[in-house]
Amino acid sequence: MTKTKITKAVFPVAGLGTRFLPATKANPKEMLPIVDKPLVQYAVEEAVAAGITQIIFVTSPGKQSIENHFDSNFELEHKLKERNQIKLLTMVQDIIPKNISCIYLRQHEQLGLGHAVLCAKNIIDNEPFAVLLADDLIDGDGSYCLQQMVSMYEQEPTNILAAQEVLPTETDKYGIIAVDQTTTLKNSVINIVEKPHPSKAPSNLAIIGRYILTARVFYHLEQTTKGAGGEIQLTDGIAELLKEEPVKVCRFKGTRYDCGSKLGYLQATVEYALKHPEVSTQFAKYLQEKFK
Repeated sequence: MTKTKITKAVFPVAGLGTRFLPATKANPKEMLPIVDKPLVQYAVEEAVAAGITQIIFVTSPGKQSIENHFDSNFELEHKLKERNQIKLLTMVQDIIPKNISCIYLRQHEQLGLGHAVLCAKNIIDNEPFAVLLADDLIDGDGSYCLQQMVSMYEQEPTNILAAQEVLPTETDKYGIIAVDQTTTLKNSVINIVEKPHPSKAPSNLAIIGRYILTARVFYHLEQTTKGAGGEIQLTDGIAELLKEEPVKVCRFKGTRYDCGSKLGYLQATVEYALKHPEVSTQFAKYLQEKFK
């Protein structure tokens, strides 16, 4: 496989966010804040830190606030400048670096993650690319998950999936993979199953929302029929890709919060608040008083 730098990333942000209704009726789930930044901004910052220069958002109706967030707001910036609120002005102007380009595509039908990724085919062209799911907030504590994956790719250019072990009873919530246990092929994927029942899961190693894939995956997604949940699953496309190309696992270092669930979202909010320079001390004191 030819070694090509990873510069493009696909952000599937077309989901309905039904688990957070009514909050997501008019506000995209990706724009829900963790303290003072929306979920999607954390994922974009991770992509930029990993060397991504072109971000492709696959959206749906009602997601305009994502585009607005990463665009300039001349009225707001003018007001902040007029009031000499330079720190806030700099913050909103630097949400995304000037050298990063953003592209917005519309997924006209809710046909699943695999279909959302497929929407970006013409822009990706024939390059390897990353996929990031903003629902999965990963605190790398100084080393982002995607950075770890890009570093792994630079050593061996191939398809890479971020993964971590989950409870055996929760395999029906994830794409589950089995890896080769031999010394020479360690971390090589040998089987992928989308949301298997715990009794049929090949392992408890789950794919987390970070991928590096070759453009060959688009061919397989085009051939993929509707799978689990009546959707075109990215996992099914990767399972077919596995028959032609190696797929590796990145057992990333960091803490992952499933912000697609209420519990994971609340856990992330607490943990990030405890590290926030403005509120950490007072918030920690509040929690101590609350639960002493």
